[in-house]
Parts: sequence; C-alpha cells; structure tokens
Amino acid sequence: MTGAESSVLMHTALGSQAWLGPFVEFGFMRHALLGCAMLAVSAAPVGVFLMLRRMSLTGDAMAHAILPGAAIGYLIAGLSLGAMTVGGVVAGLVVAVGSGLVARNTVLREDSSLAALYLLSLALGVLIVSTRGNSVDLLHVLFGSVLALDNAALGLLGGISLVTLVTLRVLYRPLVLECLDPGFLRGTSRWSPVAHYGFLALLVINLVAGFHALGTLMSVGMMVLPSATARFWVRCIGPLLLTAVMLALLACVAGLLISYHADWPTGPVIVLSLGAAYLFSMVFAPHGLLRHQRPASLHLKA
Repeated sequence: MTGAESSVLMHTALGSQAWLGPFVEFGFMRHALLGCAMLAVSAAPVGVFLMLRRMSLTGDAMAHAILPGAAIGYLIAGLSLGAMTVGGVVAGLVVAVGSGLVARNTVLREDSSLAALYLLSLALGVLIVSTRGNSVDLLHVLFGSVLALDNAALGLLGGISLVTLVTLRVLYRPLVLECLDPGFLRGTSRWSPVAHYGFLALLVINLVAGFHALGTLMSVGMMVLPSATARFWVRCIGPLLLTAVMLALLACVAGLLISYHADWPTGPVIVLSLGAAYLFSMVFAPHGLLRHQRPASLHLKA
C-alpha cells in the first residue's frame, strides 16, 4: 500500500469517526438521534399542513400556550414526563378552543384572541416555573433537553409519531381539501369538523412532543422550517411532505454532530441547522430568489 493510499484511508477513518463515533460511543447521542428522528417524522408533515393552511404563526403561538400546563405539571410532580405531558396537552387545547369561542362570540378575530390568550399563557407559565423552580428547571422547560431523553420520553415520542402518521393517513384527503377550499369541504362533507379539530389535536400533541426535546421556545421550529424550506424545492403535496421530513432528519443529524463537536446547546443548533437550509433554499432552490429574478425567457425554459 502506497503512502497516498494510506493517507486516504486515514482521512476516511477520521471522517467516519467524526460522523459516526458520537452515536456509536455514547448512548445519550443514540437516544437523542432516535428522539429527533421520531419528532421529525411526526412534526414535519404537520408543519406542511400548517403552512398550507396559512397557520404557521398559529403554531408558534400554540407552542407558547402549552407552557402553563407543563409548569403546573412540574409543580405537582416535578420533572415528571407524564404530568408535564398531560398539563401541556390540556393547556394547548384550552387555548385553541378558547380562542375559537372568543372569535365566534365577540368582535375579535381568531388571530387576535389567540394572540391574547397565548401571551397570558406564556407569562403565567414563566412566572410559575421561575418562582417555584430554579434556573435549571426554567432552562429545561424553555429550551428542552434533547440529550437527556430517556426510554420513557422515547416511548412518548414514538407513540405520538405513530398516532400522528395514522391520523394523517385517515384524514389526508379532508385535510388537503380544507387547505384548498375549506368552504367547499364544509358544504359537501361531514369530515370538515373532524379534519379541523383533529388537525388542532395533532398540532398540540406534536408541540408537546417537541417541548420535551427542544423546549417551548424551539419546538415549533421542527414544524415550520422544514415545510417552508421544502416549499422552495417542490410544489406537489406528496413530495412536499417527503422533502420536509428528509430536511428535518438531516438537520437533526447535523445539529447533533455540530453541538457535540463544538460543545454548543443542542436544541438551538438543530433549529439553526434548519434555518441554514431555509436560507440556502430561499436563494438557490428552483423556486427561490435567483430563479424568480431571471429574465422571463430563461424562466420559461427552465
């Protein structure tokens, strides 16, 4: 074997060690990768329908709305997975249903009532955690602890992923129709309320799943950023769903590896990886800025 061949093999081995070594060597990295993968498979498709329904900011509001429920669960049982999950789901559903009732019975529109209720929820949740807990607990609730996912948390994420995928399969056609023409669906099918409230339920449980891994401030990033990035590359809904999931998975792997080697907080790095993909796609993707700035003749040929 020549010196050049030995050098190539050595560089290949070092590269493999840098990419695969953390996941092979450390159990917490494998748990984090599995949890993020399940969250990506579950949350990214929900994010696609959230974007197509023009509700991306609603998702952000709902991510903050689950905080007081999780905080009350924390007060009752500490950092208990079950208590914080139930509390977050209840709080999210209360805010979602409450904003709808306010919009139907007052002069406020649903976006205004949702903004008011989520701000109250966010302030209440931060107050509860900051006065009854400590700074470590507050950071855990706000930013998550993806590197501390245990078997119970992975079981929860897996269950939510399974429920989400099965529900999306059952409600796929009504959800697509509601994105295209909600008035037509309401007038011709009894599936309209099932699709609407079923989707809100999926949104809440996926935000709760993201809360355990990425925290309340970051959980919506796994929904919004992959779907928005995929939109720059494809237009059909099937490829859009698949592309969003693949982008989320790649960002999870990249974020975990970067945070491991750079010793940076994992949740923000994962979201920043998604953000980097979004910015690149916004400029260079087939439906990005450069394509839309070409002359009309070139655009038609492309």
